[in-house]
Amino acid sequence: MKTLFSFLLTLVGVSAYAQDNFSAAFTQINTDVQQHSKAYSTLKAATENIGHRLTGSPNGAKAEAYAFSLLKSYGYEVRYQPFEVESWSRLTNETKIGDTESSLKTVKSVALAYSPVKSSVTAALVDMGNGLEEDYVKDTAKVKGKIALVYLGVLPGSAPGTPGLHRSEKTAIAIKHGAAGIIIINGVKGGVLLTGTASVNGKLITIPAVCIGLEDGMQLKELLLTKPQYASLNMTNFSGLIKARNVIATLKGNSLPEEKIVIGGHLDSWDLATGAIDNGIGSFAVIDMARSFKALNLKTKRTVEFVLFMGEEEGLLGSAAYIAAAKKHNELDKVKFMLNYDMVNDPKGFSTSREEMKELFTSWGSQITPIDTGFKNLFSAAAGLHSDHQSFMLEGIPVGTGTGGELPNHSGQFYHSDGDKFSLVDEQQLKNTVRYSAMLLYALANTPVIPVSKQSDEELKAFLIAHQLELPLRIAGEWRWNN
Repeated sequence: MKTLFSFLLTLVGVSAYAQDNFSAAFTQINTDVQQHSKAYSTLKAATENIGHRLTGSPNGAKAEAYAFSLLKSYGYEVRYQPFEVESWSRLTNETKIGDTESSLKTVKSVALAYSPVKSSVTAALVDMGNGLEEDYVKDTAKVKGKIALVYLGVLPGSAPGTPGLHRSEKTAIAIKHGAAGIIIINGVKGGVLLTGTASVNGKLITIPAVCIGLEDGMQLKELLLTKPQYASLNMTNFSGLIKARNVIATLKGNSLPEEKIVIGGHLDSWDLATGAIDNGIGSFAVIDMARSFKALNLKTKRTVEFVLFMGEEEGLLGSAAYIAAAKKHNELDKVKFMLNYDMVNDPKGFSTSREEMKELFTSWGSQITPIDTGFKNLFSAAAGLHSDHQSFMLEGIPVGTGTGGELPNHSGQFYHSDGDKFSLVDEQQLKNTVRYSAMLLYALANTPVIPVSKQSDEELKAFLIAHQLELPLRIAGEWRWNN
């Protein structure tokens, strides 16, 4: 009986997939976005009239209000989801380096978020390579009381398979081993400086952390081979509890309203530029998908929530607040799938954390390619961290996004830097993100059967281990299993 029941379920699933003919709706979405998309113009207005969108700042509040107003103007029920965060912003920063403590010279640098409110440290500089645990255990006393010099990504020439930890994770390791400060070398040529959080939990760290340019950093590594080097890190920053707001627009489902598809992107940005790429192209694509659904009066079986998260840059604070609120109101089980758009541009296919979605995703993609052959119907099953999907994935919820595209105008080098400006945005590529992703959203919201469900605790543990996420989660203090 059990075998027969499984067989019947399989037939139901196959039948459901076969009925997923969404070509007419996909064509409507394509025409609307190509002719009427407002993603480019509204993002342009935001960068010109608001500037950066740092969570907790007046600019951040303006961005929240702007997104709310846009979604309201498209005909949605819109609400704020307020939450309290420990905000951080830079005030002063000076980094000096030299071969004696009395001959230090200023090196261009930028403070990393959640560095102490006030810090003044002068100490010997120690090259800690990639900044991984293995770089410290070779000589556990080497860095204690000194300033660690660490490469942001993975150094050229490193052993195959060397993990590329996040800057916050590398900072946590340095703190664990007693470093008095950390200098992180950006991997981008031309002296580009990168900011971002140095904290794994959105709280102040105990040591100053700064980023310096590639050329300065690699020169330092060479100097350290021949003679000692010293560094002085002096900075002041602001930190305090503030209120921020996710912005949520809801499209009620007609036949499965208690099932929910969440599509989101983080609205906030760092303060060095206007955050047009990170994450203007993602968040304003989500807003424009919402516009298109209303403009076309599209109906969905499942309820769709369009969510603009704040606080992502400081440690996924807005998505964590969303999850906390859903648990409080016993609504988390309603979320059947989460689509996250963070620096997604001109996708050529779809990616998901769950391999079981391949048949459906590629089936839908095969209905997109006749509309536009630029869509290649690529598929990938992958799982990573450090964007708002993480908060959902760690609850066992299936997540997905676009894949196969490239950032416009070689803009990846300006990630988290003062070069992340609107001039980098490509209008047609942004339209491509909107139209293909709106099609994926429509299909997810209307397919009779979603063949994946929320993972059990043990299933999730095995999944995270299989995707090599145990180590970074342990470093961040987010691994909840004892073995």
